[in-house]
Amino acid sequence: MNSQTEKLTLRGAAGAIAALRDPAAEGVPARGVAVIAHPHPLFGGTMDNKVVQTLARAFIACGWTAVRFNFRGVGGSEGVHDEGRGEREDMQKVIEQVAPEGPLAIAGFSFGAFVASCTAAPLWAQRDIKQVVLVGTAAARFSVAALPPEAHERTLVVHGESDDTVPLAAVMDWARPQSLPVTVVPGGGHFFHGQLPLLKGLVVRHLRAG
Repeated sequence: MNSQTEKLTLRGAAGAIAALRDPAAEGVPARGVAVIAHPHPLFGGTMDNKVVQTLARAFIACGWTAVRFNFRGVGGSEGVHDEGRGEREDMQKVIEQVAPEGPLAIAGFSFGAFVASCTAAPLWAQRDIKQVVLVGTAAARFSVAALPPEAHERTLVVHGESDDTVPLAAVMDWARPQSLPVTVVPGGGHFFHGQLPLLKGLVVRHLRAG
């Protein structure tokens, strides 16, 4: 992402996990560590995805150290795709190593948002989770975890109105029983083509409000 980006090789249950760590912006009070998960590995998803990078930039601008990583079987990460089960373990292992204590933020895009939800929900009572950001949440294809009611004020869910990969209705069906608000980007598609600056702005506004 920039000259300060640090390449990491972390330990996972399936072998090495490749990751990138970007420090918080200079002159901004340090907030903690944000761990960000990428979209579906079998459809080209990696930690270099543009939406994932946009999320990282938003966190960095707000004082967070941003850590992106490749799920098992992607890039330099060892192992094979495990339909979400092993990927949850991957994210937990990353958090244990890059943010073993202190303030934590959890974020993800598409399949990564599903994994992030399944990571945040059980961790909520154990860790100081300051922020959760879920973008293009893959609620049509996976059992996205419900978030604890006390997490809702710290959670931002963003979805494109015209998402043809994950219909908005599927996300609303997931969010409705929780009374969890969803921020809808008018005309937005799954990858927010042409709207990444808007997406970043929404995330920054949420993080600063928190």
